Amino acid sequence: MLFKSHFGLDAFYCEPGLPGAHEKGGVEGEVGRFRRNFLTPVPAVESLIELNEKLRVRDEDEDRRRISQRLRTIGQDFAVEQPLLAPLPAEDFDPGLILTPRVDRSALVTVRSAKYSVPVRFINRKVRVSLRATEVRVFDGRTLIAAHPRVVARGGQSVKLDHYLEVLKIKPGALPGSTALAQARESGKFTPAHDAVWAAARRTDGDTQATRELIDVLLLHRAMEAEDVIAGITAALKVGAVSADVVAVEARRVATERQTGWVRPDCGSGATADVLEHRVVSLTQRRLTDPAAVIAGLPPDKRPLPTVARYDELLKHRAQPSPTPPSKEQVS
Repeated sequence: MLFKSHFGLDAFYCEPGLPGAHEKGGVEGEVGRFRRNFLTPVPAVESLIELNEKLRVRDEDEDRRRISQRLRTIGQDFAVEQPLLAPLPAEDFDPGLILTPRVDRSALVTVRSAKYSVPVRFINRKVRVSLRATEVRVFDGRTLIAAHPRVVARGGQSVKLDHYLEVLKIKPGALPGSTALAQARESGKFTPAHDAVWAAARRTDGDTQATRELIDVLLLHRAMEAEDVIAGITAALKVGAVSADVVAVEARRVATERQTGWVRPDCGSGATADVLEHRVVSLTQRRLTDPAAVIAGLPPDKRPLPTVARYDELLKHRAQPSPTPPSKEQVS
């Protein structure tokens, strides 16, 4: 009834008697033709989403098919009829079952004996959940705050590492053994590049600070494409710069080059191989390396270490305190 009300449809049975004798057979005949052509043999897919994508491609192929000896294709005939159809509603129809669970202290909502994570800022708040056939979508009002593939196992969990980053930055020791990290690794969201920058930061900054740097890198995924962040991590690791700021700078450079086609002048066709390979220069790494080595195509730094000895000369120019004026008693 909700579906009919949303689209303004009226459902009815086939027309009875001889006038409607062709309706049921015609529909079943088309279903059988589609099954024989597109679902035989049974497609091997990983999910219903993948199957729907394959059927969408087949449906586009059908638009180019001609029925019998007709002059126009199916798609051309539909283009003639489409302007005569009623317009679709402005809002999408939600086919899910609507539930309103409360977020527990672990930032999880329980839906049909399974748990799903939401951002930690929604702890102890009621949210609206749309339970669909293959997906669970969580809303705060009209704002989508989380989306998970539906868990079919009783007591199962689907948690996202991104939902807990703010808390983990305060308590970095909880990250290594967390369920969110394990599921992120299993799904491929936490890549070997993330592990590499984490390990490199541990060697220089220790476990606690390294974990915080890693979390800052993971926060970049909220505003940038995953491949850009990975490229930034790779560039930073090449020069031993395990700072999230360096990763962000390189990731933005990669994103700019991908979107605009702009390439830095020192990375063009005339640049040396070293410059092309190392686009980030770590001053710390440069100091720790043999002075004779050339990093990123730069000459050795022969400047003396900075000193503040010259500033001592300013002490002689310090303003002298003004003499204290005589009191009234001294004047009298």
